[in-house]
Amino acid sequence: MQISCALAPGPHVVEHVVEAEKMGYTRAWLYDSPALYSDIWMLAALAADRTSTIGIGPAVLVPNLRHPLTQASAIATLEHLAPGRAVVAIGTGFTGRMAMGQKPLTWAYTRRYIEQLRALLRGDKVEVDGAIVQMLHNERYAPDFPITTPIIIAANGPKGLAVAHDLGDGVMTIGAGDPSFSWCSVLAFGTVLDEGEDPNTSPRVLHAAGPAMTVVYHALYEGNPESVDALPGGPEWRAALEQLPENERHLAVHKDHLDRVTERDRPLFNGDILRSFSWTGTAGELRPRLDALEAAGATEILYGAIGPDITRELETFMEMATR
Repeated sequence: MQISCALAPGPHVVEHVVEAEKMGYTRAWLYDSPALYSDIWMLAALAADRTSTIGIGPAVLVPNLRHPLTQASAIATLEHLAPGRAVVAIGTGFTGRMAMGQKPLTWAYTRRYIEQLRALLRGDKVEVDGAIVQMLHNERYAPDFPITTPIIIAANGPKGLAVAHDLGDGVMTIGAGDPSFSWCSVLAFGTVLDEGEDPNTSPRVLHAAGPAMTVVYHALYEGNPESVDALPGGPEWRAALEQLPENERHLAVHKDHLDRVTERDRPLFNGDILRSFSWTGTAGELRPRLDALEAAGATEILYGAIGPDITRELETFMEMATR
């Protein structure tokens, strides 16, 4: 199984991608969420310039954030900078839309967007918003057509998986693998514990894995606010959140998403719950889970490194995965 990493694009991400390449990571996926992080395409280009073997790409692009031709041009640019290393994941949007107060896109909209994007990358003429568009780039500005950068689809439910089967080179998912895909990338968040480290009392664990737990509350709240009441501290957390104006709550929910635990979310942290919600455990505990994930059909684990010491997180996860 391929071992890849996911990183929030920011001031130091290029150095982290360089380090990940040296450690043997197959790909570095960078989040695309304009309300939270730096621009994915700018930093992917810089990372491509500093590396030579690691795959690089966005996970996950949200269709309505960019016109299909703009997106196609960005993909072509990265492919030009890093031939054979560019990769793309596309989905309906979690924080990419929700942090702006919008619900995820429909799969019908997303399917059409992917169809348009693939046609443009082939060099075809495509109708978008009532006008015919085409990539007019000559050889100085893009690779030769067709541009075959892999596109995998971020999906979990049946509608998304159908799109992934029809239009994707693979699927990116959360939880278990899916043997019906030849490329199945599974997102994983958490931290490898030091021997004897107590996740309930370790400040390092709070910073390195806490966001992997609190994001569960965020996701459940966005789907059905009352559902968080079933989680420890959920009713109190929701009551405090709902004191804010309804049209601003999404800003508080997604603040520092997958980056750090906010003061609002701090009371939710529980090391024991963290173990059940995330890939947090000792190397000896996590290695069998990795084997089981591969046996269930995963071909790539996408480890989301979090916290102030990304190098440590990348190193310990790779050591666990290759032991």
